[in-house]
Amino acid sequence: MSDSKKNAKQHLQSKLGWFMRRQESSIIIASVLYIIFVTCINPGFLSPDNIFNVLRSTGFTLITVIGMALVLITGGLDLSVGSVLALGGVITGMACQAGLPVGIAILAGLLVGCFIGCINGFIIVKAGIPPLIVTLGMQYAARGLVSVLTQGVPIYPLPQSLMNIEQSRLFHIPMVVIVALLIAVMGHIILSKAPFGRAVFALGGNEEAARISGINTRQTKFLVYVVTSTLAALAGVFMAARLGSAEAAAGNGYELTVICGAIIGGISTFGGMGSIIGATIGALFMEILTNSLTLMRVSVYWQNLVVGVILVLAGFLDQYKSQMILRNSIKSKA
Repeated sequence: MSDSKKNAKQHLQSKLGWFMRRQESSIIIASVLYIIFVTCINPGFLSPDNIFNVLRSTGFTLITVIGMALVLITGGLDLSVGSVLALGGVITGMACQAGLPVGIAILAGLLVGCFIGCINGFIIVKAGIPPLIVTLGMQYAARGLVSVLTQGVPIYPLPQSLMNIEQSRLFHIPMVVIVALLIAVMGHIILSKAPFGRAVFALGGNEEAARISGINTRQTKFLVYVVTSTLAALAGVFMAARLGSAEAAAGNGYELTVICGAIIGGISTFGGMGSIIGATIGALFMEILTNSLTLMRVSVYWQNLVVGVILVLAGFLDQYKSQMILRNSIKSKA
């Protein structure tokens, strides 16, 4: 074998090795194998209509997962995203029924989400209360506010102009997917190129070291929670537009799906590690899983059980990955 062929083979092996070491590649392979398995059981899974539904649902999840990814990378947690999603949709629906233009109504929903994020960030940064406690309290507070505003009755009907935003397509791609991908691209660029992205990773890696190095850790942490809640409200607006009504039960238990998608995509719960690309793959995997279980007529109760088990397994994988990184770091210093 000539030297050029040997070099080409070694180069290919190194590329394959790099691909296999990344968690994103593992999720891609697992997704492909799972799709093949589901298609064998139900060939309708790969029908154009079902693929469209999967992509459409992925858009809602991806918008929220991107925000959750930012929080997790900083070493935080936001359990209020499901309730904020419902509140954003309800405020938008109420504004529409009050006769406000659709654009103003959407802005009202987003501002409410932004306000919730400001409250979360302010309490976490200023009071030093753990994010778990703050966002869990906000989860119940926001859900209670939604119930008070709606009295448990869906806000219906919503104007056709609002529903047209979600129903419109560009090159046969749902608008929610396009918006989600644009946000993902922006998030990837910010995390990999912008000073804010470097501050997010530094905060999750070692907050004290980041502060000493001159990073405004309090401002970074505050902004991350603002962005997360705003994106959750945006997902709520799209969801209300899709359903044609704003419902109090929207996003109920959505936190589990979002956190699971982020962790599966390689976002570390210990902070300092992860990527928007991985979060995108994780969101897609969760929607493929949910859609396939529904097609196979698996009850919602069993679906929740499956998602819970996957979340625990993803947690074990995250723990193992963090320990391996720590061991390699210790060996390199020895």
